[in-house]
Amino acid sequence: MTDRMSDHQNTAAAWDRLTAWLKAHAPLSYASLLPPAPERAIEAADARLRRHADFGLPTELAALWRLCGGVEHQYIEANEEEGEVGSGAFLPGGVLLGPAEALGPRLPEPGRRDVWGAPVVPWLTRDEAGPESGHYGGAAGVGSWSLPDDLAFDQPAYPSIAGYLDVVHRTLTEGPADAMGPDLPGLVWGCLIWDDPKPLLDDALEYWRPVH
Repeated sequence: MTDRMSDHQNTAAAWDRLTAWLKAHAPLSYASLLPPAPERAIEAADARLRRHADFGLPTELAALWRLCGGVEHQYIEANEEEGEVGSGAFLPGGVLLGPAEALGPRLPEPGRRDVWGAPVVPWLTRDEAGPESGHYGGAAGVGSWSLPDDLAFDQPAYPSIAGYLDVVHRTLTEGPADAMGPDLPGLVWGCLIWDDPKPLLDDALEYWRPVH
């Protein structure tokens, strides 16, 4: 019980710091945050994992979903034609998946073996239309995954979801801008995005400004 309380407290503190920054500097990204996931949805995700993958929901991920159930991109009139800026993609790993979306790529198809082979769950993705890559979370930490064959669960990049969120916040507030990789944080149309600004749309680039 103590570990669960610690997971919840650490995740909540890291999430509060990050979302306070979003509220102050990227209001449209802040507006994309969905309410906490219903407890029944979290319990259903845990039950499905236990039934089909023989492990329960990572406590940190459950704690995060109790704070935010995912994101919903906000309408940006200036971005309407091309749609390259997603207000909910404010994390370098992409968008936060909700309980149902996260289990989609994680659970094996009926009659097939579990190719993941580890008690982890995907929680971030840049590929929203049927995610095939992104970040996973589990007891060992946070790392990258890519189906079907890049599932290096023995090499997490961050010790926890809270640790990942703390590095995001530290990158935004202290820098350096490339602390989490080649994609740099910038602001455009009230959104925080992580990208190389060069390939951005001309219209977006005109309004884009780096955080650092």
